[in-house]
Amino acid sequence: MADPAQGPRAATAVELKAQIEAERAGRPFLVYRDGEGEQQILVVEEGNSSLWVGRSPSADVRLGFDDQVSKLHAHFEFVGDACTVVDDGLSTNGSYVNEERVSGRQLLRDGDVARFGKTSVLFRAPADAEADSTVVAGDLGAAAGVSPAQKKVLIELCRPFKDSPPFATPATNQEIASALHLSVDAVKTHMRALFEKLGVEALPQNRKRVAVVERALGTGLVTQRDL
Repeated sequence: MADPAQGPRAATAVELKAQIEAERAGRPFLVYRDGEGEQQILVVEEGNSSLWVGRSPSADVRLGFDDQVSKLHAHFEFVGDACTVVDDGLSTNGSYVNEERVSGRQLLRDGDVARFGKTSVLFRAPADAEADSTVVAGDLGAAAGVSPAQKKVLIELCRPFKDSPPFATPATNQEIASALHLSVDAVKTHMRALFEKLGVEALPQNRKRVAVVERALGTGLVTQRDL
C-alpha cells in the first residue's frame, strides 16, 4: 500500500492524459490518490451541490486509508460555478488549502490543493482556467511567445514523457541543465518565464511543472516527435 504521507506525486503521462480528458469535458473535478497510490478523478456532475470527504464509506471522497482523516471530515460545497471547502469543526486535524488551515470555509480557485489528513486533493475548474487564459490552445506557441531557447528547455522538461511511460515525471532543473549544457540558474530563469507564458505562475509550486508539461503536450506545443 502507498504511503499517503509522502504527499503529492507528479502525474505520469497516462494520468496527465486522463486529466486532460477531464478538462475537455468542462466540468470541475477533483484529483487525488487512493491508498494504493492510484490517481482518482471525481467529476462534479451538474446539479451536485456538495461532496463529503472522510473515512466513512458513505463519503463521496472516501479516504479510509488515511488515519488522520475523520469519519466525516469536511465537504466541498458548490454554488453555481463557485466551490468552497467547508470545515465546520467536524474534523479532528483540520483541513488545509495550499497549506493554510481552513477556518469555516475557503473559496477555491482552479489549481488549488486541499489537504485532509495526509491526503492532498487537487481542485480543477477548467472553465475558470479558460476564462483566465489569454492563450488560444491551437496557437499556444505563437501566442505565448516562447523563444527558441525556452522551447529547448520545455522539450527537455517533457522528454521523460516520450512514448508515454507509466511512471514518468518532469525532468529536474539539473537534468535539463546537463542535457543543454546550461547552468541550473539559467534553467531556473527559463522555467520562470515558461510558468508565466503558459499561464501557470499562480498555481501551487508543486503543480507548476506538471501543468507546464500538461499544457505543452496537450496542445501540441511539444510533440512526441520533438522528444
